[in-house]
Amino acid sequence: MNGLFRHLLIGLGGLIGFGTGALGQDFPNRPVRILVGYTAGSLPDLAARSIAQALSKNFGQSFVVENKPGAGATLATDIAAKSPADGYTLLLGETGQLEMAPYLFKALPYDTLRDLAPIGLVASAPVIFVSNLKTQIKTIRDLIREAKANPGKLNYGSSGIGSFHQIVFEAFNAAAGVKLTHIPFKGSTQTLPALLAGEVQVIPASVVNAMTNATKINLLGVTSLKRDPFAPDVPPISAEIKGFDFSSEFGVLAPAGLPPEVLAKLSGALKSAVETQEMQEQFKKLQMLLAWTPPEDYREKIRQNLKKFEQVIRTANIQAN
Repeated sequence: MNGLFRHLLIGLGGLIGFGTGALGQDFPNRPVRILVGYTAGSLPDLAARSIAQALSKNFGQSFVVENKPGAGATLATDIAAKSPADGYTLLLGETGQLEMAPYLFKALPYDTLRDLAPIGLVASAPVIFVSNLKTQIKTIRDLIREAKANPGKLNYGSSGIGSFHQIVFEAFNAAAGVKLTHIPFKGSTQTLPALLAGEVQVIPASVVNAMTNATKINLLGVTSLKRDPFAPDVPPISAEIKGFDFSSEFGVLAPAGLPPEVLAKLSGALKSAVETQEMQEQFKKLQMLLAWTPPEDYREKIRQNLKKFEQVIRTANIQAN
C-alpha cells in the first residue's frame, strides 16, 4: 500500500509539473492587462504604454494598459495583488505605491513584498532642487548655509502632503541637519509658479520641468547618486551629502505566486525590451533613465527602499491626507 501510495504521489507530482510547464509554454494566449495607478498622460502611464507596446511586439499578443487611479495609486496595487497569479494581470509599480504608501497609510490592504512578485525594474527619475533667482541660494551648499543661518524661515514647496517631493526634501532636511518649512500644493503644476512668485524659496522639480525653465531658476542639485544625463551640468546633492540618493523608480510586478516559467518569460521579454533602441528613444523623450534590474535584485531593492522611506517618513511624522 505504501509503495502504491508513493507511486500515486509521484504521478500526481508529474501531472502538476506538466500543468505548470504547459502554462509557461502557452503563455500568453490571450490579452494581458497592465494596471497603472495614475491617470492617462502621467509619467507612469506613458512608461507603461511604452512597455506594453514592446511586450505586445515581443509576444505577438496584446498587452493593454488599464488606468486605475485613486488613493495614491494604492487602488491599482491592491487590485493587482488580489488578481490571479497567472501572468495576465501586471502592475506598473512606482516608488510611491510600493515603498512609501506602507508608511503613509494606516491600513494598507496589501503588503508589497508578500503580495507582489517583482518581474523587473526598468527605469528611474530623480528630481532637481531649484531655487528662486532672487535668493542668494545658488548651490546646495548655499541652501544648507542659508537654512542653518535662518532656521525655519525658508520655505520649500511640494506637490502635496505625503508626495515623493515632500519626502525627498524631508530626507534632505534630516541629512543636512536643517529645517525648511513645508508648504504643500495641490500637485506639481502649482509649485513652480509659487517659486517664481516668491511664495517659496526652493522646490523639488522634475528634470523635465527644471530644464525647461532653467533660465528662470537656479538649478541646485539632482537627487540621484550621480549626475543625470538629461541635466549633465547639475551636480548631485551627494557631492555635499554623502550617499544622498532618492529617485522615483518604475518596475513591472505581478501577483505573488506567479509560476516560475511565466515569470521567466515575462522577465526575459522585459529585459529585451529595455535593451531595444526603440524603447531607449521613447524613455529618452520622457527623460527617464532606463536601467534593467532582474527580479531578485529588484525585490532586494524594494526591501532596502522600504527601510529608507520608513526612516524618513517616521522621522518627519508624515501622514497622507
